[in-house]
Amino acid sequence: MSTTFQLDTATSRANPTPAPMKRLTVPAIQRRKVEGRTQEPLVMLTAYTARQAQLLDAHCDILLVGDSLAQVIYGLPSTLPVTLDMMIAHGAAVVRGSYHALVVVDMPFGSYEESPQQAFASAARLMAETGCAAVKLEGGVAMAETIAFLTQRGIPVMAHIGLTPQAVNALGGYGARGRSQEEHAKIISDGKAVAGAGAFSVVVEGVLEPIAISLTQSLDIPVIGIGASAQCDGQVLVAEDMLGMFDRVPRFVKRYADMAGLVSEAAARYAEDVRARTFPTAEQTYQPK
Repeated sequence: MSTTFQLDTATSRANPTPAPMKRLTVPAIQRRKVEGRTQEPLVMLTAYTARQAQLLDAHCDILLVGDSLAQVIYGLPSTLPVTLDMMIAHGAAVVRGSYHALVVVDMPFGSYEESPQQAFASAARLMAETGCAAVKLEGGVAMAETIAFLTQRGIPVMAHIGLTPQAVNALGGYGARGRSQEEHAKIISDGKAVAGAGAFSVVVEGVLEPIAISLTQSLDIPVIGIGASAQCDGQVLVAEDMLGMFDRVPRFVKRYADMAGLVSEAAARYAEDVRARTFPTAEQTYQPK
C-alpha cells in the first residue's frame, strides 16, 4: 500500500505548527549561480525522518532524502536494495518536518534506468506521494535522455555524477574517480550532458579536485560537491556522518559532533539508574491525590 503525504500542521511533538516561512524553490536554487559562480554556497544535508528534518531545516538550502538510508537507517550493505516505497515513506516524513529547505528525493536503483517512461512513472509517484520538489538520479551521458524526458514534463531533476554508489558493482568499489585521462574526460562529458538535458543542479561525488573545479566553472547550473572541492557551488554530506554517529566515515567527511558518544553515554546513565531503581522518581510517576 502506498504512502500519501498530508499537509497537516496540527501541533504535536512530531509535527509542530511551523512559523510562517516560504520554502525555497528550484528556480531560487538555480538563481543562486550567477556568472558561473554561486556567491553564497548552497548547504545540503541528508534527512530521513520528520524530526531530523525539523532540526536541519533552518540551516539548509536543500534537504536530500538519500538512498543512503539503506546503510544509515536499515543497516544494508549498499543502496541497491532500496525500494520506491521506502523512499516515499521517508520522503513524506521529511516534507512534513520541513518548511524552508527544498526537498529532493533520490530515485532508487532499478526505478528509472529501464526507460524514460519508467523513470517518469517512478518520479511522478515520488512527487505526488511525498510532496517533494525534485528527484535525484545517478548517471551522466547515459541518463541525459531520461533527464530531458522528465524535465520537459515538469519534474525537476538533480543529477549525480562521478562516484555513483548505485553503480558500485560496475565501478569496482567506492574509490575516487577521475584518476585516468579517460575517467577525467568521462566525468566532464557527464556534467555537460546532464546540464544540457535540463538538470537544475548536479552532485559531483568522489572526484579529483581539479575535475570538480572545472565542472563548477564551466557549467551554468549549481555544482554540489561531496568529496570534491570547496570551490563547488555547494556541499552535501550524510547528516549522520557529519554528526559523528558512525565509527567509520569516508575521508571527505568532517565530524562536527560526537553524537554516537552522547547517545551511548545517555543510554549508560539510564541503564545505571534503572538497575539502581533510582528511575523513575516521584517526579516521573503518578501518585493518587
